[in-house]
Amino acid sequence: MTHLAIRLTTLAMFSVAVAATPSLTPAYAAGGDTPSAPPASDTKGTKDKKKKTETRNPNSENAAFLADYRAAYATVYDKQDYAAAIAQLKALGQDDRADVANLIGYSYRKLGDYKVSQIWYERALKADPAHVRTWQYYGLWQVEQGNRDQAQYHLNKIAALSGKDSAEYKSLAAALDKAPGSGPTY
Repeated sequence: MTHLAIRLTTLAMFSVAVAATPSLTPAYAAGGDTPSAPPASDTKGTKDKKKKTETRNPNSENAAFLADYRAAYATVYDKQDYAAAIAQLKALGQDDRADVANLIGYSYRKLGDYKVSQIWYERALKADPAHVRTWQYYGLWQVEQGNRDQAQYHLNKIAALSGKDSAEYKSLAAALDKAPGSGPTY
C-alpha cells in the first residue's frame, strides 16, 4: 500500500508540474526518457475524437503516457529486454512520435531484425526529421550493415542539427572510426 501511495503522490506531483509548464515543445536534441511532443497531425481528428478529448483530462493522460514511456525506456536501457520494450512501446499507441518509433527501431536492431528496425527509424524521421537520436541510431544501423557512406551522411546530418560536440555525433563518429567488422556498435 505504501508503494502505491508513493507512486500516486509522485504521479500527482508530476501532473502539477506538467500542468504548470506553458507548453510542450519538441525536443530535437538527444533523446531521453522524456519524449518530444506528438506530431501536429495527432491533434487532428473527427468530431467524435474531439468530444472524447474534451471530456478527458489531458494532463492526467500525458502523465500516464510519460510514466509508461519511462517504464519502456528503462526496459530498453536498464533491463535490455528489447522484446518486452517493443510491446510496451507499441502499447502506448503513439508510435508516430519520433522518440517512441526510434526506441522501437533501436530495440529491433538490438534483436537483430534490421529490416524492421529500418522501417521504424524511417518512421521516426518522418515524424521528426530533426530527431538527432534517430539520426545517430540509424547511422549506427548503417555502420552495422556496412553502409559507411550512408553512416557518414547521418553523421553530417547530426553535425548540422546538434554540432560536433554532441554525444550523438561523438558516438557515431567513434563507430565510423572503427575498422569495418571490428565488433558491434551501440
